[in-house]
Order: sequence, then C-alpha cells, then structure tokens
Amino acid sequence: MILTGKSAIVTGSTSGIGLAIARVFAAEGASVTINGFGDPAAIEAERAALEAAAGAPARYDPADLTDPAAIERLARGCHEATGGPDIIVNNAGVQHVSPIEDFPADQYEKIIALNMSAAWYLTRAVVPLMKARKWGRILSTASAHSLVASPNKSAYVMAKHGIAGMTKTVALELATTGITVNCISPGYVWTPLVENQIPDTMKARGLTREQVMNDVLLAAQPTKRFVTPEEVAAMALFLCREEAGSITGSNMSIDGGWTAQ
Repeated sequence: MILTGKSAIVTGSTSGIGLAIARVFAAEGASVTINGFGDPAAIEAERAALEAAAGAPARYDPADLTDPAAIERLARGCHEATGGPDIIVNNAGVQHVSPIEDFPADQYEKIIALNMSAAWYLTRAVVPLMKARKWGRILSTASAHSLVASPNKSAYVMAKHGIAGMTKTVALELATTGITVNCISPGYVWTPLVENQIPDTMKARGLTREQVMNDVLLAAQPTKRFVTPEEVAAMALFLCREEAGSITGSNMSIDGGWTAQ
C-alpha cells in the first residue's frame, strides 16, 4: 500500500473520475477527503467504504468550490485532521454546450469558477503545507480539450487550457521542493458529466442521441470506445509514486489517440 501515511484531497469525487481516484488512493492506504454534491446517504456509504479500504480515516467536505473562502477551509480542515494534504487532485468540473452567441453568462462564470479558478485557489492553499513536508503531488484533471478544441464548448475549452498552463507554471515554481505538478487529459470518459451534455449537444447540432455518441463524442477517439474512470485513476496513482518524482509540468493524455491526429 504505497500511500500509507499520506493524505489526499480529491475534489468532485462523489461520482465519476474523482470517485475512481479516491477509491484507488484509499486502496493504497491514503486518508482521503472527498468533496462534491449528491445524495447524503450515498456519499456517506462511499466515505465509509473508503475508510474501510484504507484502514485510515476518510472525510467528506461539502465545500462549494465556487467560493474561495470555502476552498481555504477545505485545505485547512484536511490539514488539521490528517496533517496533510500530501496529494490534491483538482477534479471538480461542470459543462455547458452552446454556441458562444447563445452561451448564458451565468454558465460561463460557473464553468470558469469550478473548472479552473477552484484549482488555482486549492493549489495556492496547499503549497505552503506541502513545502513544509518537502513532498507533494498536485494533480489536475484537464481534458483532451486542454490541447484541442471542439465547437460549442468555448468556456470549457478555455478553462481546460488554463489548467494546462497553470500546471506548467506551478511545476516550474516548485521544481526544487519535492512537489510535482501534473495534469491528466482524458478523452471522453463515460461519466455523468459526459452523459449530461448529450441533450445540449443534440439541441446545438440538431442530432439524435445515438448520433451525438457515435458521430460527435467517439468520432474523435480512434479506439472508438469511452475511456474508463479506472484508467484515469491508474494514471493518477502512478504520478503519486516515488518513481514518478521526475515527472512534473506534464500533461498526460489518456484519450484513445484523439490528440495524436
């Protein structure tokens, strides 16, 4: 259990990619703080399962990541409870699909706040704590859209390019501290985030559900299958290993060949 004695915060971890990462971290012994929204009973069941798997405390923090003060409390709460965090995964995200001229301003602000600004605020909050321990892993879930663009996703693509840029910059700032900073860029992963954008894409492009899945989503991925959350989690775990200590400032593609084209 390579993460025994370590603690981690994984945002957006009550479902999808974040929950898969939290599970693999707990399976390797980490004390995990999960964060996100959902049914309270289901969240408590997941928290208890993480604690049992890790043999270490697991916490749930409902912090609203659009609120910088709440992000500060999230970091401080983890530190007070576990002495960490040693690892953070900036994973929380939201999506909206619309041509820019029809894109609602409130949706733009929400996407930028949750997908990009929250990662900056949490990273800023934990760097001093990691520096004191001379070890840390800062990971962010970016997207193939941190490298390429798709129509009708201006805010999301903007935010994910921002995550890639932050990763490179902070990696250089922390290069001699024992802290690595990387992002993971999946292609389309079958999660609620992807499933929930299908109706908007149907409307924006005048397509059926099947056409969106096959002719829009999977059209970009030469493997013609969705990436699994577990594949992304395996990469996140590898980047936390000691053997990954020289990997920093990297954008790791897991996209079925999408960005090789």
